[in-house]
Amino acid sequence: MEKSLLKMLKFQETTYDDYIAYLWKMSDEFQGYLSTTNQKLLFSMTFKVQTIPETTKPVPPVFNAGQFNKDAVAKLLGKVNVLITKPEKRKIQPMTAVTTQMKSTKKQLKQSKEKSDVKQTLSLSCSVTIILTKVRKYSVPDVENACHVSLEKPDRLWVSDLRGYLVQADLRGNLLLKINTKNGTIGYHTVTQNGGLIYSDIEKKVIYRITPDKKITELIKTGEWTPLTVHSTRINGDILVGMKTYKEAKVTRYIKAGKEIQNIQRDKKGQELYSDPHYITENFNGDICTSDYNKRAVVVANKSGQHRFSYKGQGSEFLPWGICTDVLGHILVCDKDNKSVHLLDQDGGFLSIILSALQGIKDPRGVCVDDENNLYVGQFDTNTVTVYKYLQ
Repeated sequence: MEKSLLKMLKFQETTYDDYIAYLWKMSDEFQGYLSTTNQKLLFSMTFKVQTIPETTKPVPPVFNAGQFNKDAVAKLLGKVNVLITKPEKRKIQPMTAVTTQMKSTKKQLKQSKEKSDVKQTLSLSCSVTIILTKVRKYSVPDVENACHVSLEKPDRLWVSDLRGYLVQADLRGNLLLKINTKNGTIGYHTVTQNGGLIYSDIEKKVIYRITPDKKITELIKTGEWTPLTVHSTRINGDILVGMKTYKEAKVTRYIKAGKEIQNIQRDKKGQELYSDPHYITENFNGDICTSDYNKRAVVVANKSGQHRFSYKGQGSEFLPWGICTDVLGHILVCDKDNKSVHLLDQDGGFLSIILSALQGIKDPRGVCVDDENNLYVGQFDTNTVTVYKYLQ
């Protein structure tokens, strides 16, 4: 019925369109006779205009409401009966304590307690068991080492090496795309929410976007600032850029379209937060976590740009490199000096060294975590990326 009505109305629409076109034609012809040379001829002529074409008035369907009552509805759908019975008493069993296999010193536990007393921030790390298991290992083509790793899909990743080559490969070792950026060992690329890639060019001082269909377009020009490291946030897709000039450094936030909306540069006392931000990421609570080479620290600011803490390792030597966070808010950072990976809670409390030479890692430089708690680790001495399961 609906199709027949639409067909009738469409036919009538065409009829009226044709008639309107006919009237416009007649109008143009009449305007021509209004000229000075044709005025005498106009009075001796008779214009015949076609009548408006007839159309059929459609007959709309009529809705007839059905008859029903409560019993009929209850029979069709069922009903809820409230039982008149005395409720039983139940006993609440106390919760059992959850243990962790991570070892912490008395000093670290005291520091964590003091920090939780000052700031009511929930740390999820206390109830998590860390058991490191190697899942797989594979080689990345056309790179000498794996200084930075960005995971695009469960079966694809981007890896960059010391020479500045940026490659896209699948887990079977097939090369999909290769770009010569000349950037070196910094975290200068990041996968976006829609599956594309953003990377910086430190020579041209430009940030480029690679769409999923492999088109490269210019996204942001940073002027006099050299864009060292970039990160596309999971929360809203904003772009965080760590950059510097010859005398100062900062972290700038852009929206996805490339408009600048925030600059983070100094703490409340006016002191410079950054000196050489070469890796950057965002935690699940909005904290901006940056590995700063010259300050030899992980510098963490909240989403408003206020400095929260700086982590400087557990000994006299600590040089942060690749950095990432997981779904529980842990911060994972490579230590270039000690050739290891540190695991921190979201407040900067040290939890464990989860990767070192004991696990067969020689020189970890790049890390990232997927949605299934798999840790991808790139190393400086080889072009292989090793995957570990560490959250149970």
